Amino acid sequence: MEQNVTPKRARTFLFSEMLFFAILSLIASWVLAYDAIVLAANPDAILACSINEVLDCAKVGTTWQANVWGFPNAFFGLIGEPVVMTIAVAKLSGVRFPRWFMFAANIGYTLGVIFAYWLLYQSTFVIGALCPWCLLVTFATTFVFASMTNWNIRENNLYLSEGAHAKAKAFVENGWFTLSLIGWLTLVIIIEIIKWGPRFL
Repeated sequence: MEQNVTPKRARTFLFSEMLFFAILSLIASWVLAYDAIVLAANPDAILACSINEVLDCAKVGTTWQANVWGFPNAFFGLIGEPVVMTIAVAKLSGVRFPRWFMFAANIGYTLGVIFAYWLLYQSTFVIGALCPWCLLVTFATTFVFASMTNWNIRENNLYLSEGAHAKAKAFVENGWFTLSLIGWLTLVIIIEIIKWGPRFL
């Protein structure tokens, strides 16, 4: 993002982005939760998103990784994304949350994005199949995390030292944060393409 973007424009862009991707993640979570119920009733069910040997929701959904805490992982999305959407709408309306609240939200979503990429790793290298809706959650979670972190760096909500905050803010305002996000997602896509190749089709 350009260095001369005004705080209002930055807020509008970042929280609109956050709202959009939180909605996508919520939709995907609803589908995954429904599919989990279907698979619980019939583990041999063929799901609409079971497209081929690589893109196979049913194969992923019947593993222990899909129910790490004893219930479908999608339930976290059903709980967490409405909170994110509420924060985004409130910020777009000009609401100012306490610093500690935004810091806590960032910590919580950091754990969420780490969990999402752990699941992606498990799908890619352990389970041997990908779930399209899970992929949507992973990428949507990445953008929500990036938007929230971007804003919290700008607003100094992360309790960084003065020097660290100045460097982090310059990193964000000079566009390096956005380039890092693009680079990360590009790397993830390249890894998946190398791993699966033509079997995607």
